[in-house]
Formats: sequence, C-alpha cells, structure tokens
Amino acid sequence: MIRLPKIVGSTMLLLALFLISSCSQQKKITYFQNIDQISEFNGSSFEPTIQPDDLLMIIVSAPDQEAASPFNLTTENIPTVIGQANMAQRQQQLYLVDKNGTIDFPVLGSINVGGVTKTEVVKLLKDKLLQYVKNPIVNMRIMNYKITVYGEVVKPGSYSVSSERITITEALSMAGDLTIYGKRNNIIVVREINGKKTVGRVDITKADFINSPFYYLSQNDLVYVEPNKAKSSSSTFNQNTSVWIAIASLVSSAVFSILLINKN
Repeated sequence: MIRLPKIVGSTMLLLALFLISSCSQQKKITYFQNIDQISEFNGSSFEPTIQPDDLLMIIVSAPDQEAASPFNLTTENIPTVIGQANMAQRQQQLYLVDKNGTIDFPVLGSINVGGVTKTEVVKLLKDKLLQYVKNPIVNMRIMNYKITVYGEVVKPGSYSVSSERITITEALSMAGDLTIYGKRNNIIVVREINGKKTVGRVDITKADFINSPFYYLSQNDLVYVEPNKAKSSSSTFNQNTSVWIAIASLVSSAVFSILLINKN
C-alpha cells in the first residue's frame, strides 16, 4: 500500500513545478515589466520625416488670399452619387514626393523635402514664400501615412494613420494584439531610411523599449511578430496527432497486457 506522505509529497512537488512554470510563462507575455525603473521618456520630440512616394497636401494661405492663390494646386471635381442625384466633390490635389525626395511646387519650382521633418518643410516653404506673399501660412499633411503589421497577431494587415504619430504598441492594438503564440521579446520592425532597409528589434516585455528609436513608427514601417517555440511545438503535435494517438494506444495495450499477466 502506498503511504499518504508520499502522495502528499508528490502532489506538492507537482504544484511547485506548475507554479514555477506559470511564473516563467507570465514573464514571457507581460508587457512593460519594471516600468517603475524608467525615470524619463523623451517622446515629445518625435516627428516623421518625409520619404519618397509620400503624398503631401500643402495649402498656402495669407491675409491677402489672392496673393497666396498662385501657390496652391488646383482642386478637381470628383463625381459622386448620393441617392439618385449625381454630385461633384472638390478635392485638393496632392504633391507626390519623387524618388529623389523632391516635389514640384507652383511658382517656386523643384523643392527638396526628402529626409526632413514636416516642421522643417513648412519653415522652408514660408521662407521662400516671403519673397512673394506677406505673412504666409503653410498647412501640410502626409495623406498616405500607413503601417503594416503581420505575423502572430489577431488581425494582420495594413493600417492608415491619420495622426502621423503612432507607437508600436498602438499599432499592435490596431491589429488586435499578439496571439498567445507571438514572440513578445523580439518584434521586428523594418524601416526604410534614405533608400536603405533598416531592421530593428523590440522587446515589449521590458519597459525600456519606450526609449527605443522604434517605439514610434514611421510611415510605411513593417512590423513582424515571430512565432514562439510553443507555436512550433503545437504545429508539430497537430501535424502528427494520428501518430501520437497510435503510440498511446499501443502503450495502453501493452500496459494492460502486463497487468493481466502479473495478476494471473
């Protein structure tokens, strides 16, 4: 007969192993660990830079609007259907940044805007416009700001960003967050800088990632979440389910036969 203390000891051992495994697993999936140890966060200075293929909406205005008019692209009528009536909606034409980072601006001609921030472009245009317009006002917006999230997330895909400012955690939230199989300590961000692809890696389980250069995403960034070992193990098990069932059946039959022989 098996004595009670052995059963109790075995149960306590299994419970301890389960608790250790649970704590280890929690550390792998919890975000912003040790957040209290971060003394400061310099996020207010982030501003995206203009890249080739960006679509820019730039509107110039001034107290004398007639003087500012030549420096704006013309609007075009876009046909729309509302109910049974054909309507037309006026839409501002956009500037396309070419592969060299330049745009063709009315009157001012070719202007290099690639690789500089929105604030710097606005200042550059104002300085040039002062030769023609008194107290010019320049409003600018990136119209095709988007990021792509794929891999082990709930809703992979491309997402448009209207604010021109998004963090990697916000992007992951837009994609429905990581699945349980997503590797949280090695998220890959692919970014193009001056025509060259740059790869960054982010560990969102550690709070210091908020000071990473990849915490804020730039337009056209690709965010990839790798599968963890659990996903690989799960896939292997699922692919060989019939084999495991067959092995378990054989083992059970063998054990049952041995018990019958010993009984007799």
